[in-house]
Amino acid sequence: MNTEYNIPNIDIAWCPGCGNYAIHDILKKTLQELNIPPEKLVIVSGIGQAAKAPQYIKCNYFNGLHGRSLPVATAIKACNPDLIVIAESGDGCMYGEGGNHLLHTIRRNPDITVLIHNNMVYGLTKGQASPTSPKGFTTPVQIQGTISDPINPISLAISQRASFVARAYCADIEQTKEIIKQAITHKGLAIVDILQPCVTFNKINTYKWFKEHTYYFKNHNPSDISVAFAKAIEVDPLPLGIFYKQEKPTFEEQLPIYSKNRDAIFKRKHDLAKIKEILDIRRG
Repeated sequence: MNTEYNIPNIDIAWCPGCGNYAIHDILKKTLQELNIPPEKLVIVSGIGQAAKAPQYIKCNYFNGLHGRSLPVATAIKACNPDLIVIAESGDGCMYGEGGNHLLHTIRRNPDITVLIHNNMVYGLTKGQASPTSPKGFTTPVQIQGTISDPINPISLAISQRASFVARAYCADIEQTKEIIKQAITHKGLAIVDILQPCVTFNKINTYKWFKEHTYYFKNHNPSDISVAFAKAIEVDPLPLGIFYKQEKPTFEEQLPIYSKNRDAIFKRKHDLAKIKEILDIRRG
């Protein structure tokens, strides 16, 4: 494999066998096949085991607060539309603390890719139930089992008409690579929920479990939202693939600042006198 995205002599702080490794390798292969140079790539993450991913790849990256990667990723893309922007974090970060940001990012439709490592547990903080943990899931905190139903991120995203919604499984390398490739090349917000085992804290949703409880749907028209939603609410087995896809204007291309000039903001000449005038008015 091309080593363009590798950082030599790096200590990766994931458990042996963690699904994060597979996702990490798949992403690097995808970037290589799409011929995306590291200097044109920005990966934004929050907090968590999955959120460490951009630290282990040669690229520009921004580690933010827990659940707050999407506003930062949206802003980066808005300031420099020439960049490939990926937001990458876990199910707790994206669906729990970041759930509100996910909803409003869907509304805005920035041209970014969102990769969610979904292991159905909080791995960094030692095994509490996450928003996607199955009902009855026992943990050191929920000792009698969770009493809440898990959220369904696929049906949620489709119901809000996200412009690209997919689910993948980290052990299916070629299929997941193809899904991520289509997500990155899609114009608009692309959400990919990637199922992965947590070998330390989730003894239910193992590699064997995912293999036995998932399937790839075929002959599906991703522009048909009714069929997409019907697939999305299936829970056992879980469907894998691209559920829904549509074309609509992106957030950044609708910003007035780009209506007459498509150059990134940092490339433009700024009238310092006018900026000083505005600041002086603000100061009173």
